[in-house]
Amino acid sequence: MPTAAKLVAGLVYAVIAWLAADQYAAAMPPDQPSGWLREISAAIGLVVGWRVMGGFLVRKRSRVEAMGTGLRTSLTVAFFALVAFSVAEMLARAIDGRYPDPMAAVTDVFAQALRLGEGLLNVNVLGVLLLGGLMGGALAHMASSKWK
Repeated sequence: MPTAAKLVAGLVYAVIAWLAADQYAAAMPPDQPSGWLREISAAIGLVVGWRVMGGFLVRKRSRVEAMGTGLRTSLTVAFFALVAFSVAEMLARAIDGRYPDPMAAVTDVFAQALRLGEGLLNVNVLGVLLLGGLMGGALAHMASSKWK
């Protein structure tokens, strides 16, 4: 059921995902285009924030638990963005005919995830994800308390 707190949670984690993707793009090599990185990450943040953090807010727990769930939500956003971009990279390579068979394409998703995941170890990206997750949880909890 849609609530104001779920909407706030979704919007907060969309912003966090946008900021994390912006930091990720800043650390990328200059010859690698970022494309739709920020927009797709924000869309993933909106959905995950609504579902994960918004689902937590229904149960009315403490602010500390909300901050912990906010951290989990932020890391879940990073995981799904990593999976989405790894699959997109594999599909682009498959269209170019770089794989001898479908199984090679599927296994390359994991290699792409490892390659793209290295960028998540950037201090700025981790800072946005961790601090943003904690603050996002607190903001979503405040919204839940305000709009019952």
